[in-house]
Amino acid sequence: MDLITLLPFIVLIGAMFLMTRSAKKKQAAAAQMRNDMQPGTGVRTIGGMYATVKEVHDDTVLLEVAPGVHAVYAKNAIGAVLDDAEYNRIVHGDDPELDADGTVVPDDASSLTGDADAEVAKIDLGKDDAADDAGTEDAAAKDAKDTKDAKGEGKTDGDADSK
Repeated sequence: MDLITLLPFIVLIGAMFLMTRSAKKKQAAAAQMRNDMQPGTGVRTIGGMYATVKEVHDDTVLLEVAPGVHAVYAKNAIGAVLDDAEYNRIVHGDDPELDADGTVVPDDASSLTGDADAEVAKIDLGKDDAADDAGTEDAAAKDAKDTKDAKGEGKTDGDADSK
């Protein structure tokens, strides 16, 4: 066999080796993270639930989901161990950066326009004022004609009563 024919197989085996190696590193890091859990730390489960660790056993963890509500989870169900600042920011909404800057996000969009008490600006829908004026004149003429027809005025001999 020629070296050129074996080259694709060698590259394929090398790629598989590198992929399994990185996956094993990730698994080892996750196992180390789960083993380093201490009571009182905040965690996120693989289902996305945030809780506080109360007790750590060999294969299970007792989590406090809410004050006074405890649940037993497998260690493998812990997706991430969070540091205190991140856990408090996510669960309690504490953000020390916002407290230092004094930045407040408004509940509505009125403060984004600059002057909240000003009248709402007219929205331009691509019409010009001349077309708007002509449109109002046409509407006024049509209303006058409808009023005449309703009274029976302006009819000629060939007009019917129905429209």
